[in-house]
Amino acid sequence: MKILVVNCGSSTIKYQLIELETENALAKGKVERIGMEGAVLTHKPFDRDEIKIGAEIIDHSAGIEYVISILLSKNHGVIKRKEEIDAVGHRVVHGGETFSGSVLINDEVLKQIRACIEYAPLHNPHNLRGINACIKLLPDIQQVAVFDTAFHQKMPKVAYIYGIPYSLYKKYSVRRYGFHGTSHYYVANKAAELLKRDINELKIITCHLGNGCSITAVKKGESVDTSMGFTPLEGLIMGTRSGDIDPAVLLYIMSREELTMQQGNTLLNKHSGLLGISGISSDMRDLEEERENGNKMAVLAIDIFCYRIKKYIGAYFASLGGADSIVFTGGIGENSSLIRKLSLSNLECLGINIDDEKNESNSKEATIISKNNSKVTIFVIPTNEELVIAKETMKFINN
Repeated sequence: MKILVVNCGSSTIKYQLIELETENALAKGKVERIGMEGAVLTHKPFDRDEIKIGAEIIDHSAGIEYVISILLSKNHGVIKRKEEIDAVGHRVVHGGETFSGSVLINDEVLKQIRACIEYAPLHNPHNLRGINACIKLLPDIQQVAVFDTAFHQKMPKVAYIYGIPYSLYKKYSVRRYGFHGTSHYYVANKAAELLKRDINELKIITCHLGNGCSITAVKKGESVDTSMGFTPLEGLIMGTRSGDIDPAVLLYIMSREELTMQQGNTLLNKHSGLLGISGISSDMRDLEEERENGNKMAVLAIDIFCYRIKKYIGAYFASLGGADSIVFTGGIGENSSLIRKLSLSNLECLGINIDDEKNESNSKEATIISKNNSKVTIFVIPTNEELVIAKETMKFINN
């Protein structure tokens, strides 16, 4: 069974064609700069070299058309007919309270995803463009929506209700939703598999650290708390997002700087976080390089970033009543030994003992980086959200 997994951003389309029997990607790639000059398709079949093709790609529909064409291509393709694609699984960022799991896409589902645009205006519109493009170009193939928020829908009320009038939650569904759900789900289950234990017996703290960052407390295989909130802005400091902040700070700055609501939103989402603190870059690789060169602002940004991670790990230790495992994943979590070391320093009191030599190995495979005597097993696990989406999609095809 072959599942095409599609993840659409504002000017990008990421895709993988996954063969579920082997759980391998037959091909993967990305369309970049959609609607802009210099658009390019990067494509990598499993058994051939990566290629890059420059093209005029005016919208997501044209981008999807290019993806399908390259998958069918004689020289670079991995299938001969469209009909070999059994279904398409779409990443959708926000499902609100409507969707607590994946769903087969129909007109009513499209309507509800549109209704969630007000919660995720930077993501859901582009997810919808990808869905509509696939429906148009693959009309006889089933489409499934897999939501970032779904894994967190079983959180208890004490974790998702904010300290605002309850009537506003009832009226506008203002609450903690959480994101990166497919990633947290995947690495938590992978950790249980590596520990050779039933996930229903485990307490796991999963740290997804990339340009966007979130931490989740997982108990008995379910999310019981997570750092991102009503939007992906809450929680950890991120590449360009502020993370947790006193709400009055924004009101004060907007008043003094005479900012509009849109400008205030842009300030916290696009100009804050690592970029805002350092004044250098939102990319952790750049900051680590500057740190080595003695740049004090890079040092400060990294220290604040890791301190916030440490605080959340401590908080979730308390809410879970201890932890069996901590997992690092995402671009930073998987690749930065420095961030892992600083985030876990001085936590021996919680039974967390990182092994510096193992941590520095930077293996591309799932690996343990804790000392043998550590009460908490620390993992680095490469995430595979696409495989989760493919498996979720398969459930509907089998039914």
